[in-house]
Amino acid sequence: MISETTYDLIIIGGGPAGYAAAIRAGQLGKKAVCVEMERAGGTCLNWGCIPSKALLKSAESFQAALHSEVFGFSCEEIKVDFGKVIRRSRKVADQMGSGIEFLFKKNKVDYIVGKGLVHAAGMVEILDGEKAGTYLKGINVMIATGCKPRTLPEVSVDGHRVMTSREALAMTEQPKSIAIMGAGAIGAEFAYFLNAFGTKVTLIEMLPNILPIEDWEISEAIQKSFTAQGIDCRVNTRVDGIEVGEDSVQLTLAGEKGDEQLEFDSLLLAIGVVPNLEGSVSDKLNLETIKGYLKVDERYQTSEKNIYATGDIIGPPWLAHIATYRAIQAVNGMFSHSEPVPIDAFPGCTYCQPQVASIGITEETAKEEGIDYKIGKFPFAASGKAVAVNHSEGFVKVIVGKKYGEILGAHIIGSDATELITEYGLAMKMEATVDEIHGTIHAHPTMSEALAEAAAAAHGEAIHI
Repeated sequence: MISETTYDLIIIGGGPAGYAAAIRAGQLGKKAVCVEMERAGGTCLNWGCIPSKALLKSAESFQAALHSEVFGFSCEEIKVDFGKVIRRSRKVADQMGSGIEFLFKKNKVDYIVGKGLVHAAGMVEILDGEKAGTYLKGINVMIATGCKPRTLPEVSVDGHRVMTSREALAMTEQPKSIAIMGAGAIGAEFAYFLNAFGTKVTLIEMLPNILPIEDWEISEAIQKSFTAQGIDCRVNTRVDGIEVGEDSVQLTLAGEKGDEQLEFDSLLLAIGVVPNLEGSVSDKLNLETIKGYLKVDERYQTSEKNIYATGDIIGPPWLAHIATYRAIQAVNGMFSHSEPVPIDAFPGCTYCQPQVASIGITEETAKEEGIDYKIGKFPFAASGKAVAVNHSEGFVKVIVGKKYGEILGAHIIGSDATELITEYGLAMKMEATVDEIHGTIHAHPTMSEALAEAAAAAHGEAIHI
């Protein structure tokens, strides 16, 4: 059956790229349909960003209660219902998914639950769900199918002994011990969450630091903090063998402590993502790819005219806010509202405690590229607000061009890092200098004062250090 409606845009995938593209098309008065195989919001909203932040908030609240004596009161006999913690996170995801469905209706976007198969620029088949067997016709097609967790061919993911982030977000029982392979943002967040509730966590990373893409001082600081919290951080460590038994998982490690065999209740694979394109594009279409990701031009068009792609399916950086940005730019360009604006600087955030956020280049990159730079740095221990709220761990570090004072990069580790980074993002977008950050009056007392003090420190003018 062929749909009677001819769409201006058919979107495959309802994550941060897909739903944003659909809503933007609706705002422009275009007839759009979004096809999502699970639920509006995609991985980020349903199995990633949103539910994981709900879990992290529960962990923070539990830790705050455990250490409440610092504020002058005590909480005794704190009981944790781990299942309830997980259920709350699922409820949050459901609420946000309903919100996306409402926005579809508000912007007159059609929404189909099912798997979409692109046959041609103007033809998409629905493979399952209530609309299975229906063919959608349209002028443009956008593929926004995103990524899925990378797994290991020799290890089966069973959701209990071996998990990816998806299964971990739905675990009903708290493991007594867990090994987490991969110390990027996902691995670090789960390490913090589970350790906060008492799981014995071993965080394993092949590279020299956890959060290895961050500035070296940030990586060192978060590793020191994690170690103090009781997380066993194994860097420069390789997993040479995995044996999954009925009651445990045994890992063979080769690292700084030599060769070891360790046993855990569970194993969490946080070793990256792979493109989720299989079954979404007809074999008759030969769309050009790079390492499995769809190749697009500056207007987000693939090698086939009128077939576009955006979000994680076109490659790194694999961030929800980048996916949304790309999608909106693609739709604006598609319908000639405005030319797509390339991505320059963008924030990266990790939501453990202390939080980590960064934008622009690291100090290592500045050195490698031979940039003449200087550093402005300010510790939260010197911030009145940070000390008052008992969040004095961490610092702000800004990398500045020596000649003109331009902001090359900003790196924050601390309680509110993921919120604070936006000021430096806006400054870089507007091509502001550290002098303009320093010259902007910041309310006192606030955590954001540390941003101004770090900018001042680049000139040796910070007042509180």
